[in-house]
Amino acid sequence: MTRMLGGQDCLSMESHASSASTPGALPYYVAFSQLLGLTVVATTGAWLGVYRGGIAWESALQFNVHPLCMVIGLVFLQGDALLVYRVFRTEAKRTTKVLHGLLHVFAFIIALVGLVAVFDYHRKKGYADLYSLHSWCGILVFVLFFVQWLVGFSFFLFPGASFSLRSRYRPQHVFFGAAIFLLSVGTALLGLKEALLFELGAKYSAFEPEGVLANVLGLLLAAFGAVVLYILTRADWKRPLQAEEQALSMDFKTLTEGDSPGSQ
Repeated sequence: MTRMLGGQDCLSMESHASSASTPGALPYYVAFSQLLGLTVVATTGAWLGVYRGGIAWESALQFNVHPLCMVIGLVFLQGDALLVYRVFRTEAKRTTKVLHGLLHVFAFIIALVGLVAVFDYHRKKGYADLYSLHSWCGILVFVLFFVQWLVGFSFFLFPGASFSLRSRYRPQHVFFGAAIFLLSVGTALLGLKEALLFELGAKYSAFEPEGVLANVLGLLLAAFGAVVLYILTRADWKRPLQAEEQALSMDFKTLTEGDSPGSQ
């Protein structure tokens, strides 16, 4: 009889998780974030193509690889990686973890290409490196992003980490993930402003078409960051615990707080 009740409780938990797994407004906000993100990438490409001559590696256009790769990698793909746990709410936890990690890998590789492009371009032109606020923030974001991925892999994908260790580190991982994403958006805005001042100079204040397009791009970047952050911070949109996760969480609470059935 107890076993039957336990099974019914598990079924009840699972049905409750699946009913709570699709909040009505969430798909619309996620779709809006993707529309914004794709528009950001397209607008970046249009800005570079129309006003900066396009993209090439072995030419003066090599610099243009940098902003496009950074926007795709550290803004769009990183934002999507953070949303994985909101979108794939009922899939197996390990599958969602792998997708979350892979998106970060793709973001890192693309961002690395962009970083190499700008350093190589500066070397060929004889320009100084790492003197601006944008470059300092960019290096900080890149290093933090890499360290966050390594630590996250060690704790959540590598089989050696214990459940208690993961539970203690998870809040820090979530916080730093969102913080690094916001720093990435802010650094992109700094770089955009820096590029406009270098290219347009005093003409920037004359409402040059390039300046207007770049300002629109900046607003789109800020809007994408804000929508992603809003989705992440809605407590009722968090991924519901699956049955096995609930059992592990209860066991961890019992071990750490002494909240055992016999103690009540």
